[in-house]
Amino acid sequence: MHCWGWFGNAGWTGMLISTIVTLAILVGLIVLVIWAVRRLSYGSPTSSHNFAARPGQSTAREILQMRYAHGEITREQYQQMLSDIEH
Repeated sequence: MHCWGWFGNAGWTGMLISTIVTLAILVGLIVLVIWAVRRLSYGSPTSSHNFAARPGQSTAREILQMRYAHGEITREQYQQMLSDIEH
């Protein structure tokens, strides 16, 4: 008595291929959902590359001021970087 089930005469090979295809489809769906959520959360790809700070994020000037206040950069470096970000 033979019981072929879903895989016909393919046996373990068919089951392995079926498992791989199923996993590939699931991974693809997960990646698609993640992409969609990010796209909806952050807007279009071009808008995510602007340099305006989002709510809750520091601006370049604020970060520069904090680095200078903490002694991470010199006065000359601060002034040069400030000039760079203003232009």
